[in-house]
Amino acid sequence: MAEAQDARKGTLIIIGGHEDRDPESKRTILREVARRIRGGKLVLATVASHQPQGYFSDYQKAFADLEIGELVELYVEDRTKAGDREKLQVVDDAAGIFFSGGDQLRITSQIGDTGIEAKVRALFERGGIIAGTSAGAAAMSETMLVKGTSGETHRIGDLHMSPGLGLIRDVIIDQHFAERGRFGRLLGAVAHNPRVLGLGIDEDTAAVVDGDQLQVIGSGAVYVVDGQDVTHSNVAEARPERVLSMHDVRVHVLGTGDGFDLKTRKPVPAKSS
Repeated sequence: MAEAQDARKGTLIIIGGHEDRDPESKRTILREVARRIRGGKLVLATVASHQPQGYFSDYQKAFADLEIGELVELYVEDRTKAGDREKLQVVDDAAGIFFSGGDQLRITSQIGDTGIEAKVRALFERGGIIAGTSAGAAAMSETMLVKGTSGETHRIGDLHMSPGLGLIRDVIIDQHFAERGRFGRLLGAVAHNPRVLGLGIDEDTAAVVDGDQLQVIGSGAVYVVDGQDVTHSNVAEARPERVLSMHDVRVHVLGTGDGFDLKTRKPVPAKSS
């Protein structure tokens, strides 16, 4: 029965931020979203932004010639509005939902455990597309990376995590990865719980997840940090200001076309053209 339920689940398109939206260029990631929507309705959820003005018009232009049936905006000003009938109806007949960037805590705090979250989950269960960029990507995992210092070696106490939407399990996601030097903080997140895989996603790059299979599209890389075979970590004993020490970590760097099996934790090289 569980296998049948998994088979009905939809697709996650987890984007590292700053995806190409120029109408004059390839727009590889947005084109993939449109292809999978198949002429259906796409909901642009600008929930993560404190000031969502401009997001919708920007994406309207970016999707204009990509054969999206309809693009509509969903914004939740306050958590009390997350149960409003008109907002819930926006998601009812959608083929997909796209969470834009901003602050991932706004997504979980505004729609977590509300009617909107239930509608998003139902959309996913019936085979719909859930895409998210930047904050919208971070919020997809069960445990969500909120903040931590970028661009330097990770220190034990310098990490903040919270519950995410839980659309993908046993994975924690970081975005703007190479561009903001976030390798250290993703290692720190994995050190806290080596059961989870760390996914670091570059800008203009996406991890497309169908069931247990992940495939990379876009112009950058996806980094997979696997702590399953770690032999030593000081994360539980060291003082907060100490540098993280972790031995025997496995890291995979995946380029466009490469895949990864999330169940077996094995990379799948891109097929030769």
